[in-house]
Amino acid sequence: MSQSAFTHVDGVLHAEGVSTVALADEFGTPLYVYSRAALTEAYEAYARACAGRRASVHVAVKANSNLGVLNVFARLGAGFDIVSGGELARVLAAGGKAENVVFSGVGKSADEMREALKAGVSCFNVESIPELDRLDAVAAEQGLKAPVSLRINPDVDPKTHPYISTGLKANKFGIAFDDARETYRRAAAMPHLEVTGIACHIGSQITEISPYLDAIDRLLELVDQIEADGTPIHHIDVGGGLGITYNDEAPPDIGLFVRTVLDHIEARGHGHRAVCFEPGRSVTGNAGLLLTRVEFLKPGEEKNFAIVDAAMTDLARPAMYQAFHAIEPVLLRNETPSVYDVVGPVCESGDWLGRDRSLAIAAGDLLAIRSAGAYGFVMSSNYNTRPRAAEVIVDGDNAYLVRPRETVRELFQNETVLPR
Repeated sequence: MSQSAFTHVDGVLHAEGVSTVALADEFGTPLYVYSRAALTEAYEAYARACAGRRASVHVAVKANSNLGVLNVFARLGAGFDIVSGGELARVLAAGGKAENVVFSGVGKSADEMREALKAGVSCFNVESIPELDRLDAVAAEQGLKAPVSLRINPDVDPKTHPYISTGLKANKFGIAFDDARETYRRAAAMPHLEVTGIACHIGSQITEISPYLDAIDRLLELVDQIEADGTPIHHIDVGGGLGITYNDEAPPDIGLFVRTVLDHIEARGHGHRAVCFEPGRSVTGNAGLLLTRVEFLKPGEEKNFAIVDAAMTDLARPAMYQAFHAIEPVLLRNETPSVYDVVGPVCESGDWLGRDRSLAIAAGDLLAIRSAGAYGFVMSSNYNTRPRAAEVIVDGDNAYLVRPRETVRELFQNETVLPR
């Protein structure tokens, strides 16, 4: 998806029709800024490609769980993919429908299962035999049948960062491919489960289509075996994970990706089955940025540092994955740039947001950290007793505060000192 929602106008970076300088002045920094137009554009690319096909889109809540963002997708008719009971509560609060929710995740608690069954989610993506046993028991307590698909680990290399690879034998996710057929037999025999589909998710920030097709081929091989054993498979969940452009990556066009996957499934003789897509990063990543202000410029013998008010507590991806995010000045200066490491105030050497960046900046300037709409705020923390950033959605010429900045007092209001 393009980042055209964020462009410089007369030398000032704008989010749609609003100056980011004005946003920083009104809401402070660090500040997450999302574009409603960009969120809509990315989602509709999936929806258009699915139109007229037996296919549906379930936005992965873990990428960005802000209620305002989820509400944008709910208004567009999106389904949702969740990995916790908390995410289910967010979806419902944002106007999403439980019957369009898929519950994924490797460690669902019994309480989370109860809440999801009570709400009426469309399917549980189950990842182990013990989870099947627990879900069958919880469903029995409530006198219900839980709809399930098994998440299969197809042992396919997604060619991405090892921390966000989920479809290899060494990963904790899913049921081993060689155990899948027997596990389906066990699931089908459980009285309070109803097998409805098969699922996989091989990783995140994937920039090629071929790993998806390899995984799908393995799933379809299993589907034929499972149905031969007498258990019908109604849907295929291909997961999410399509990458975005952070720097020089060239992921496939969303529409091309969806059509290629659906055409491949149809060509293999499985076009009568429903297909679920679970995009996260590709619908939110480039729809957001993080605004931060330069506190100090600190020259050094080996490195020059631009010390900003955002930190690894606000955007963890660089410290966690050594991830690249483009960083640019909000106000363009006609000056010779210098090379800086952009770092935060947290007392960790790993607290950096960008290394070796050529920037023409001064203390007090605003910087925009691009592609921060996915796995940005959702991974933020209060380390060093730092309040988390505010979040804003821009819609044309209007800006809406969808999460106010935390205060320091809020961070310890539920803590107490010892009585004596």
